[in-house]
Amino acid sequence: MTSETSGPETAQPPGPRPRPGGRTARTRRQVLDAVLAELGEHGYDGLTVEAVAARAGVHRTTVYRRWRDVGGLLADVLDAAGTDDWGPPDTGSLEDDLTGLNEEIHDALTARPPVVPALIAASFRSPQAAEAQRRLWDDRYARCEVVVERALARGDLPPGTEARPLLVAATAPLYHQLLLLGTAPDPPLARRAARATALAAAAGAFTGRQPAADS
Repeated sequence: MTSETSGPETAQPPGPRPRPGGRTARTRRQVLDAVLAELGEHGYDGLTVEAVAARAGVHRTTVYRRWRDVGGLLADVLDAAGTDDWGPPDTGSLEDDLTGLNEEIHDALTARPPVVPALIAASFRSPQAAEAQRRLWDDRYARCEVVVERALARGDLPPGTEARPLLVAATAPLYHQLLLLGTAPDPPLARRAARATALAAAAGAFTGRQPAADS
């Protein structure tokens, strides 16, 4: 389902930009690909405008003019990720849909070079990247709400089930183990986390109802 500044920290992040065409689009793609490659190989501390420009085959003034600094580059990488046509799986089963989502997350977090973990880590170092990361999370969770809506329509979940808490509960174990704890890849974790969440959801764990007070 699935994130810096070499200049002043007070610089304002560039907002999402309309997709340019032609040569401008090619330059942007080259630069953003170079950011991902440099980030995966060297991490945030090794990411520089000069290295990105050299890797992309463009002059550094081109990068400075459009993105200003490393924070602007990372923000644009994350905003670009939100312009794709990705959607969650539709298997006809809540558990299987959640498993499919978790498998994608597992693959992204364990891929080499570790681009996605590096992007997430960078978002803790740059306000610009952090804001873009939040936009991307909001976009991805919003797209995934249809998984819960379909389960509600099938009668697999009790009325009033809240999509966002359910989705966070299903995906959080992967981020916790693979990103925070740094454990080894564990493909079965995708199914285990999905099954536990689906069972809890069917029992009403995400309806938002408060437990009755003891009399």
